Amino acid sequence: MQTDALSEQFGLFLDVLDTGSFSAAARRHALTPSAIARRIDALERSFGVQLVSRSTHAIRPTTAGLAFAERARRIVHELHLARAEAAALDSTPTGRIRIDAPTPFGRRHLAPALAEFLQAYPGVDIQLRLIDSFVDLHGAHLGEVDLVLRIGPLADTRLVATPLAPMVRVLCASPDYLRRRGMPSAPEELLEHDGLDWDALAPPHAWRFERDGKRQLFRPRRLRMVANNAEALLSGVLAGLGIAHLPTWLISDNLLHGELLPLFCESGLPDPEPSGIYALRLTREADSRTRLLLEFLRTRFGPVPPWDQALRSGLIFG
Repeated sequence: MQTDALSEQFGLFLDVLDTGSFSAAARRHALTPSAIARRIDALERSFGVQLVSRSTHAIRPTTAGLAFAERARRIVHELHLARAEAAALDSTPTGRIRIDAPTPFGRRHLAPALAEFLQAYPGVDIQLRLIDSFVDLHGAHLGEVDLVLRIGPLADTRLVATPLAPMVRVLCASPDYLRRRGMPSAPEELLEHDGLDWDALAPPHAWRFERDGKRQLFRPRRLRMVANNAEALLSGVLAGLGIAHLPTWLISDNLLHGELLPLFCESGLPDPEPSGIYALRLTREADSRTRLLLEFLRTRFGPVPPWDQALRSGLIFG
C-alpha cells in the first residue's frame, strides 16, 4: 500500500472511530457513507481482522480495532510530520495567511501556536481576526480569509474541513458551589442544581449522558447565567453560580489548579464528541503555506490535544 493511500486509509478509519458513524466520517472527506463503509471493509480484508462492529446506532471498535487505532494514530502523526518537514526543506514558504477564529480558543491556544509557526517560517505573515461567539457557521467569511476555525458540528458540507483536535466536554463546578449545594451523584440530579449555559445556539452534545443505551438530556432547571461567549460562562462557574458543561480546551488549567472540580469523571475524561475543532477552507487544494500551517496545527493539537494530555497526567479523577 503506497504511503499516501496508507495515510488516507488510516485517516478514514480513525475518523470513523472518532465520529462513531460512517455518515459523520463521510462529511469530513466529501464521500458517501457507503464509500466509507467499502473502504473500511477493504482495510479489514487487507489486514485479515475485523476492526469495527456495526449496528444501527453506532460504529464501535473491536478489541483488535482499538489496538490498531493506537498504532495508526502514531503512524498518521509521523506521516504528517514528515510531510511538513519535507515541504519546509523543499521550499521556503512566503506570503500572508488570513485566519478567523473564536476569541477564547484563539487567545488560549491558536495565537501561541501561530507565534511558534511564524518563528519557524520567517517568510510567512499571518492576519488573525478573533471573533466572539460562534464563528462563521456557514463559512461566509471564507471569501475574505483563507481559513476559518470552527468548533462544533459542520454546517456546510461544501467546505473543505481539516480536523485539528477532538472536543471533550466536562461537567464542572467550583468547590464553593459544591460545598453549598452538594455533589450530584447522577446526571438526573442536575435538574435540582443551578446551571450556566449557552444562549440560543447551545452545543448539540452538551448536557447529554448515556442512560439505558440512549443519549439523554439532563440540564439544571434554573440557569443563573446564559451567554454566547465561553469565557463569560467560565467566569460565572468560577464565581460559584452553578454547574456548567464546558470544553476541556477552555477549563483545563482551572481543573488542574483546583479552581474547578470535574463531575462524573471517576473513570477519567469523557469520550470525545462526534464533532471537534476544524479549519475550514473553500478550495480542496490549499496553497503551500496554508498546507504547511494546517500540518503544523494538526501536529500541535492532535491526536490528543496538549490540554487533554495535561489533564490525563495531572488530574486525579474519582
